[in-house]
Amino acid sequence: MSEMDVRTDALSDAAFRAVANCTYDWESWHAPDGKLVWVNPAVERITGYSQEECLMMEDYPLPMTALSDRPRIAEMLNQARAGTSHNHLEYRLVHRNGQTHWMAVSWQPMHSQQGVHLGFRTSVRDITERIHMREQLRLHAEHLEQLVQERTARIGQLEKQRRQMEKLAALGQLAAGVAHEINNPLAGIRNAFELIKVDFSSQDDQYELLELIDREIERMSSIVHQMYQLYRRNPQPPNEFSFQRIISEVSYLLQSNARQHQVHLDVELENDPQLVLLPEGEVKQILYNLMGNAIHASPSGEKVSVTVAYDSKSVCVQVTDRGSGIGHNVLPHIFDPFFSTKGNDPRSGMGLGLSVSRSLIEAMGGSIEVDTKLGSGSRFLATFPLRIDSNWGASDG
Repeated sequence: MSEMDVRTDALSDAAFRAVANCTYDWESWHAPDGKLVWVNPAVERITGYSQEECLMMEDYPLPMTALSDRPRIAEMLNQARAGTSHNHLEYRLVHRNGQTHWMAVSWQPMHSQQGVHLGFRTSVRDITERIHMREQLRLHAEHLEQLVQERTARIGQLEKQRRQMEKLAALGQLAAGVAHEINNPLAGIRNAFELIKVDFSSQDDQYELLELIDREIERMSSIVHQMYQLYRRNPQPPNEFSFQRIISEVSYLLQSNARQHQVHLDVELENDPQLVLLPEGEVKQILYNLMGNAIHASPSGEKVSVTVAYDSKSVCVQVTDRGSGIGHNVLPHIFDPFFSTKGNDPRSGMGLGLSVSRSLIEAMGGSIEVDTKLGSGSRFLATFPLRIDSNWGASDG
């Protein structure tokens, strides 16, 4: 007989039982019909139920299993009775104190040396911490995926802005060149026209045509000025002025336009005038563009509402019209240069008003936002800082 055979024969059943009882995991032995035959002391540490209580359970271990997982454990017992084996089936156990723990059970059939089926054994261990860590990893992975998606969207947005800037740069070279070439002869035409105009009386039959020519020359001059403002802008130095006064002046300038469109311009101002330190001319141009667009977008008989609100750092001007609103396919382009929703209206410009306005206000550290709904009109919100550095724009040119 070999030394290994001697050692094996020397181990008694009590020794094997001692090993099983001292096993850290929850171990149990089931008869071929599934009835519990033996369970080690670890069951009480893990479940709160003693060995004796477990042996008395008719449907062990279902009373210690979460209700939603009982069908899974019942199926496990059926499979074990049929002689199958499995490793690491996860389920939830309800401790005697009411706490729920995640467990993993493994089982395998047992046979004697003669091949007699003795039933099956199960081994259960607590995997609650592992499940919690897995959940934390899952949440972390989802967070990382969200960050990646946000970063990807941001990169796409930056790429779109880069393409837009390249487009603007190309358009800028063209627009600045055209503006430069037009400006000088336009000034000559205006001067010559003024000399001609003084020879006509306001009672002359053709005087109305002269007024029309004068307005068209002024419109061309305004377009050229806008092209310069957008692409070769020389920022105006800030000065302190009453924001209420600027709103009043712009409103007064647009009253004639509002009457022509039969639109009521409703301006609500604070009683206490707010002093700001901003480039006055550029603020006036932004407000003129926003309020003029709102008048043009409003049908006859409606009104354009202008409200002003202040906080500790900014002044917000809200311009609301009751027109047809801006379509979803048009909205992303309303701030693009040379984009206009006014169609073939001969009184419209080149679609530079909103583009120039956003360029000017963002250079101050402000913003323009739009909220629109088809059939209900649009609301433009221009937010200006109360003050900017008095040296702002000094090095620009």
